[in-house]
Amino acid sequence: MKIVKTAAVAAVATAMAAGFAMAETTKLRIQTHFSPEQLSGQMAAKFIEDVTEMSNGEIEIEMFYSSSVVKSVETFDAAATGILDCDMTGGGYQTGKNPAFQFAGDLLGGYQNPYQQMAWLLHGGGRDALNKLYNGYDMEFVGWWIPGPESLSSTKPIAKVEDFKDWKFRSPPGLATKVFAELGASPIVMDFNEIFTALETGIIDGADAANLTNNVGLGLYEIAGHTNYPGFHSMPADHLACRKDVWEAMPAHHRKIMEVAMDSLALHNATINEVQNAQTAKDLRSKGIQLYEWTPEDLAAYRAAVQVGWTDFATTPEAQALLASHIEFLRNLGAME
Repeated sequence: MKIVKTAAVAAVATAMAAGFAMAETTKLRIQTHFSPEQLSGQMAAKFIEDVTEMSNGEIEIEMFYSSSVVKSVETFDAAATGILDCDMTGGGYQTGKNPAFQFAGDLLGGYQNPYQQMAWLLHGGGRDALNKLYNGYDMEFVGWWIPGPESLSSTKPIAKVEDFKDWKFRSPPGLATKVFAELGASPIVMDFNEIFTALETGIIDGADAANLTNNVGLGLYEIAGHTNYPGFHSMPADHLACRKDVWEAMPAHHRKIMEVAMDSLALHNATINEVQNAQTAKDLRSKGIQLYEWTPEDLAAYRAAVQVGWTDFATTPEAQALLASHIEFLRNLGAME
């Protein structure tokens, strides 16, 4: 009897060992445009910790910060072609491929807060709608994380629409360049890591970069003495998108871990930014930085320009479909007439 029990225990141990040996592993190389020092960079590090712990180490992520492998705008292609595995920048960088990517990243004032925009993704069919676009470029959209409304930084006052006339500023690619140009500004597309030097040397007067806290992380208020808060002009969603063959090769439970970790990141990121931006606003005022809150009239002028820009920018069937999905959801929310 003892021999039988011993054999049974040995068989179980062998089976367990075989199971551990057969545990599938996933190794991902991901690039983000954020630096490790920025709040968003710290949130990206938290995402890695969550994925590692939930997968019991089966998912290994090597994160490249500050666009250290390729430029931010090239990250998507680097993932699609195998230089990287995943892109953790934003869809807005890919508007040159298809203007639909504008509506996969930022409606420039369409949503009032990150919770509304995440609601479209989670409850308005957004994830499936985005993958109809991403899959066409051999990429899989995994999730969004949205810090909240951004604030402009400037070496000149930006208290009203008229202040944009002849204002040279760093702009992300896409619809933002058209909207601000329509308001009289001179947008210059450049990477995150070029902004500080461009401000310091006077190449630009300001920047459309990030929210208050991330702007501090970039060092922009060391040079720029003017900003706006609360933000209104932009609320970009940073995405995680992985090469489709890499995504499909992952075990189902690894894919689910990545999706759940992204949804968790979205909640933690939006809430910590709301808390920290409020504190940052106090700190900046105490240091003499001018913070401007726009009047309803100026906000209306900006949003009118944006809605015209939406229609003008949606020049492909994919862009028109995504824009229509957003507008229907916003109207159902009562956030747009």
